[in-house]
Amino acid sequence: MAPTALGLLVSAGLASAQFYKIDSNDDITASAKTLAYDLMSYYHGNESGQTPGILPGPPPAGDYYWWEGGALWGTMIDYWHLTGDDTYNDVVTQAMLWQVGPNRNYMPPNFTASLGNDDQGFWGMSAMQAAEQNFPDPPPDQPQWLSLAQAVWNTQADPDRHDATCGGGLRWQIPFANNGYDYKNSIANGIFFNMGARLARYTNNQTYADVAEQTWDWVVSVGFMDKDYNIFDGAHVETNCTDINRAQFSYNNAVFILGAAYMYNFTGDSKWEDRVNGLIDATFRVFFPNNTAYEVACEQHMTCTADMLSFKGYLHRWMATTTQIAPFSAKKILPVLQHSAQAAVNQCTGPPNGRTCGFSWSSGVFDNSVGAGQTMDALAAVSSLLIGQSRSPVTNADGGTSVGDPNAGIGSGSIGDDLPPIATKDRAGAGVVTAVIILTAGAAFGWMGIGK
Repeated sequence: MAPTALGLLVSAGLASAQFYKIDSNDDITASAKTLAYDLMSYYHGNESGQTPGILPGPPPAGDYYWWEGGALWGTMIDYWHLTGDDTYNDVVTQAMLWQVGPNRNYMPPNFTASLGNDDQGFWGMSAMQAAEQNFPDPPPDQPQWLSLAQAVWNTQADPDRHDATCGGGLRWQIPFANNGYDYKNSIANGIFFNMGARLARYTNNQTYADVAEQTWDWVVSVGFMDKDYNIFDGAHVETNCTDINRAQFSYNNAVFILGAAYMYNFTGDSKWEDRVNGLIDATFRVFFPNNTAYEVACEQHMTCTADMLSFKGYLHRWMATTTQIAPFSAKKILPVLQHSAQAAVNQCTGPPNGRTCGFSWSSGVFDNSVGAGQTMDALAAVSSLLIGQSRSPVTNADGGTSVGDPNAGIGSGSIGDDLPPIATKDRAGAGVVTAVIILTAGAAFGWMGIGK
């Protein structure tokens, strides 16, 4: 009896693994549609009495912090762009606009007290993506995607967000009182770099690219990225950023790869091609053992936080887009993403419906780790396989319709704009012009032409 029962279990497992098929574009689209449905089942913001835009949380009210809502909408915009399914577009638009805040810079008062530059930046990147993919524009009386992205970037370019510690760079957190305000990290600066590169290409404005390159140079100079393109988490300002936390997370690599690809596309400079290739090779070496996405910092012993459980999705999405922006990378990236996506769907066999996705793809077995992040990862891996049949990101010169405002967000980036003033003694070190941002916002951006 025992061998027979085991055989039945194995057979059942193999049968379940076939629920999601990715052998053809039709299969990929059908699988992505089901994954999108399952992912959106975690979202309740469009239900009566709930808050639009956010996943359940933040802890202890639910598993998810505010930023992951912004990441969710980027995933769903990609889903629409890649599959053509507009089922969720109205929900996405409502969610993205609900969280803009009174200054239209993705600093809503309900969340600014625990706001990081990376958190704000994730919403900004989703707005930038909406502009680049011609996601349906909001009504004229609402903030527009490009202007929202510009507002986020402008608030982060403001000298008040930078100081002289560690020679420049954004801190992780924005409010002085937050745990992490004493920390500068790769993801906050990587997002700032990424958005600058993309805004440069979309608007054809060199200033964005200049600041993006200065940000890259700072990240390298402080040691957050080494000569082999390993990217480390960050360091504390008290040590002048010498106590580098050498943990590596896949979304750091992904955000820099995509940003470097945009810099290559905008400048045509071969050094950016070299950097893209170096980052790809490092990413495959660290995060794709056996060509399957793996979160090296936490996956082995499953110590991943809810945040970390979503990183593989950004890795797949942003590497896929890199193949459009820097086409030389396609032959290197696409076969690996195909293999990794197959590993992802192979383990989506969990209850209650035999298609629930876990987190660990390399084992090929459902690991009982379920949630919005895990489902977002699988959807991203599957839908990104359609990248070859989708339109490349647009600019305001080749079909982009989103309306920009180069002055959006300027002067509105202080937490004090929305909360009671912070005592002068708590502002020590703030407002110092850094080596990275050497111009005031007005001088740097006042002359910019409107993006569209």
